[in-house]
Amino acid sequence: MLVTTLEELRELAGREIAVTEWLEITQERIDQFADATEDHQWIHVDRERAQRESPYGTTIAHGFLTLSLIPKFLQESIQVTGLRMAINYGLNRVRFPSAVLAGARIRARLVLQSMRDVGDATEVIYSITIESQRAEKPSCVAEMLARYYR
Repeated sequence: MLVTTLEELRELAGREIAVTEWLEITQERIDQFADATEDHQWIHVDRERAQRESPYGTTIAHGFLTLSLIPKFLQESIQVTGLRMAINYGLNRVRFPSAVLAGARIRARLVLQSMRDVGDATEVIYSITIESQRAEKPSCVAEMLARYYR
């Protein structure tokens, strides 16, 4: 984990700051996400049908499940000290170039794209690429905005 201050973080703009550990995306996690979001589309939760009818030959994770793991990956990768509060301010762009197959392991690459002062906060934009061990293309590419308050 990179532990840094806002001042030190500014010096890392434009650079990759972390690559996370691999995380297995189990069918149980996919099912729990389906329950939480009420998105029970068969391609996510019906193993037999997915094996027969899906081009992937198995169930796949929801794109939003993959996206929802970004805060976990960010918290595991970087800790900015001296803050009163940090908030997720949103996303600029999100794409899902390839599916995450059930049982696959994923990890995130984090690039500190930019930083700027906004009122009493510092806004940081991270470019995050989530890779799957079973895919040639990234599973998710997103720009995440965070605001750090001193």
